[in-house]
Amino acid sequence: MENISENKKTARKSRVSKESCIGILAHVDAGKTTLSEAVLYHGKAIRAKGRVDHRDSFLDADAVEKQRGITVFSGQAAFSLGENQYYLVDTPGHADFAGEMERTLGVLDYAVLVVSAADGVQGHTATLWRLLEKIRSRYFSS
Repeated sequence: MENISENKKTARKSRVSKESCIGILAHVDAGKTTLSEAVLYHGKAIRAKGRVDHRDSFLDADAVEKQRGITVFSGQAAFSLGENQYYLVDTPGHADFAGEMERTLGVLDYAVLVVSAADGVQGHTATLWRLLEKIRSRYFSS
């Protein structure tokens, strides 16, 4: 009887979707929110891509963020691809709000470190890289 019970558990687990929490990190103005909006749009979680400079991004919904045109609070959104469920966390890039970004690190399965092609590696980018190495997060750099 144990074999049948184990087979049922295995079958049930294989039908359950995988969930992952992905954080987007970068120096201020590197394109975190733009990338996040594009991912959510292509994941069919939002109908239109917002823009930080147009003050209409989905993830920067707070009045302070709209006024300043930067991410101040971490924004979260969910989307699905196939049977997989993803939770995307767009984090602030300004060093003044680093504490807000650091609070998200404990829940991330993966981190995407965005580097601006125009500006290259900035001081805060290097700090983020060292922080990700310290917590041994699985991360991607673009």
